[in-house]
Amino acid sequence: MLAQSIVSIMPPLSCEQSIEVTSIHSVARTLPKGLLEIPPFRSPHHSASMISILGGGQNPHPGEITLAHRGVLFLDEFQGYEQKVIESLRQPLEDRVITVARAKGSVTFPAQFIFIASMNPCRCGKEIGKGCNCTPKSIELYQRKISGPILDRIDMWINVNKVDYEKMATVDTSSSVNERSNVIRARIIKARKIQEERFRREYVASVDTKKKYFNSEMTAKDIDKLALLTEEARTILKISAERMRFSGRAFHKIIKVARTIADLDASGYIKKNHMLEALQYRQKIN
Repeated sequence: MLAQSIVSIMPPLSCEQSIEVTSIHSVARTLPKGLLEIPPFRSPHHSASMISILGGGQNPHPGEITLAHRGVLFLDEFQGYEQKVIESLRQPLEDRVITVARAKGSVTFPAQFIFIASMNPCRCGKEIGKGCNCTPKSIELYQRKISGPILDRIDMWINVNKVDYEKMATVDTSSSVNERSNVIRARIIKARKIQEERFRREYVASVDTKKKYFNSEMTAKDIDKLALLTEEARTILKISAERMRFSGRAFHKIIKVARTIADLDASGYIKKNHMLEALQYRQKIN
């Protein structure tokens, strides 16, 4: 339910992005009437084939990852997908494009999407220690279906605890925690404008002609220039990286997440509290 509601807090597509997304869905023959102004949300079934996810066929056509371009790709019950489908996400998650090669030639489709996956802690779906009778070995085997390289490409991990039935049945409209989607969306739009202005200034001073919209699109060179860390935040990151044995990819991803948290806080620098929050979202990989 949380994953499916994310589009409600996402800013509408810009004119340029709207034309881009509309063109993709027009080619795929999934276009409703008019321009697409809302970020697409794609949620393929766990039985979907690799071709339907990545794209392809005798005459290559866009797959779900391309139909989710500038929007969201949601895979529910992540472990339920075929292993080859899960592993095939490595390259598009990294490069944000997918190249489909066939005998007649190759086609490169865009694949710039927010990837969201949900998974139960074990096969039975019950809370471990509270109703779950699975053995530690079966739990480990179930969780290990998601390989380290895939885990390393996921920026944030959130544990969702069971909600009390009483809280589900009661809506406290006076609570500041229960923010409306439009309030959250406004905060995100403000943070995105900060990012856009930062990238705009960089375009003027740089020969890099590839337009960027989000912090997630920053290269290692961009991070050095634009993701300004206080000395305290840099020290925390260095110590955490050594203790948790982060890969180079994970090291940069944490900085990008911290930069976004700082933007939401309207801070020009990544401070201690921004870095600590970003580190809490990171999955430790042994």
